[in-house]
Amino acid sequence: MAYLDTHDGGRVYYEHHRAPQLPVVLIHGWGMSGDYWASAVEALLAEGHGAIVVDHRGCGRSDRDFGDMSIDAIARDVAAIAEHCGAPRVALNGWSLGGAVAVAAAELLGERVAGLVLTCGASPRYVQGEGFPHGGMPEDVLGIGAAITADRPGFFRALAEGASGEGASEAMIGWVERGFLATGPRASDTLAGLATLDQRDLLASFAFPVLSIGGARDTIADPAIAGFAANCAANGRLLTMDTGHSPQLENPSAYNEALLAFVRKLA
Repeated sequence: MAYLDTHDGGRVYYEHHRAPQLPVVLIHGWGMSGDYWASAVEALLAEGHGAIVVDHRGCGRSDRDFGDMSIDAIARDVAAIAEHCGAPRVALNGWSLGGAVAVAAAELLGERVAGLVLTCGASPRYVQGEGFPHGGMPEDVLGIGAAITADRPGFFRALAEGASGEGASEAMIGWVERGFLATGPRASDTLAGLATLDQRDLLASFAFPVLSIGGARDTIADPAIAGFAANCAANGRLLTMDTGHSPQLENPSAYNEALLAFVRKLA
């Protein structure tokens, strides 16, 4: 484990699990941490693939007091860490809001990117807009900060229940809830970026393979977004799993099998 010293004076936590084959950069969802990729890391290492796991600024073990909490700032951190780890090529895997981070980081990393996975990704858009009828409304996302201020424990409990999927154990819900509760006070600034995010042109410009994984029972990211992303990408493919918003937690064996099958073809 290590820390990246950022240009704006903070520290971002990451882990570089080294292995001989193509590494995968794992980018968690909003309010979470790299811990929620544990099963995927184990599966990748078992097949000889490296894993680079990043805690977003304001989340996990990264500093909580960053001034810039934007999606673009997190993407710059991810790209800098990937470059620092020295791998000539990487695959990127972004979960939820981490999908938007992964797309932005892919632009920065350029030819280093071998492929991209969007896991219930909030990309190329998360809310409705011109030519994009999927998701909620921008004002819903912009109102989340006030909702957190009004009832932080209650809001994050409800969000943890939604993110954990139908029939999740109390242990799972509690684990996810603790991740949300540990976020910094400006974490909602990151989420607000989804109200205006539009990565359609960027996603369409990528020549590398893109696997868009959607959860058929996802109540946090409209499942139709995953299909839109797959169609938007020049070399995209859709995989719909019978899960909610967190397939890597809800059905890790099936999720890891799909991830490894994709990564094998990139190596």
